[in-house]
Amino acid sequence: MGQWRTVVTGARARLGQALFLRVAGPDGPATRDRIHLTPGPRWFGPDRPVRRVHSDAALFVGGISALLLQSLHPLAMAAVARHSAYREDPWGRLQSISTFLAVTTFGTADDAQRAVDRVIAVHRTVHGRAPGGEPYAATDPALLVWVHDAELSCFLRSHQHYGARPLSGPDQDAYVAGMALVGAALGVTDPPHSVAELAARIEEHRPQLRGTPEAREAARFILRHPPLPWALRLPYAALAAGAVVLLPEWARAELGLPRRLPLERWWVRPAARAAVRLVRWSLTPPPVPAWAADQPVR
Repeated sequence: MGQWRTVVTGARARLGQALFLRVAGPDGPATRDRIHLTPGPRWFGPDRPVRRVHSDAALFVGGISALLLQSLHPLAMAAVARHSAYREDPWGRLQSISTFLAVTTFGTADDAQRAVDRVIAVHRTVHGRAPGGEPYAATDPALLVWVHDAELSCFLRSHQHYGARPLSGPDQDAYVAGMALVGAALGVTDPPHSVAELAARIEEHRPQLRGTPEAREAARFILRHPPLPWALRLPYAALAAGAVVLLPEWARAELGLPRRLPLERWWVRPAARAAVRLVRWSLTPPPVPAWAADQPVR
């Protein structure tokens, strides 16, 4: 029994390290320590729903789903296609996104603001014209609103479907309201503060959304050609299928995906939950200093 426990512990450590380095990059351990161990006021206290959602492995599924849903805005997708190396360096893009989420969720208020300032500076350099000739700019308030709303919708749906501790109704509203702080800092005008407001906003966006060739190409890359070793393809396929399930049927149709996956209820959802549990089991919780429970909030 002791030998078997040693084998399992070793496998867990290897899987967790490989996954963490993929998501956080080679500087991930040092970045994690700086985020969690630096004393100072935070944007979110330890008991806030934002922390619960962003610390759960279900966020992996929510992230995939958010990328798919966000791609349906033609101007947002044009900006990604021309200014993001998502095909050449998908892990680099993922590491940037995950670090931003970690810093704004768990880091000091000063570090969170600096992370926001860096994103705003990058946004100012992203502008051009979509294939149809329409101008786009990453600082466009309409695009900022769409990216924010789509991300929140997918993160929250994923947590409610696959999270270890789904949020109550009031806590779901508190999550949306908490993320309004980050959205406003990034330049999002009038971010939603409740689940009902968020759902209404998603519906308001629909007339502008469609599955362009660039969006469908991005979906094929994300779902069918992930840059992963073969040993990780099966767990990733379960996570990706779980992400598709979270999308509304109209969004799946726009991306050329089946409106309903075969055995969706009996196979896809359980497989996604199992893959999320595997990720959750493999990852080591971040360090928690003694003063963390009393850390002040901005």
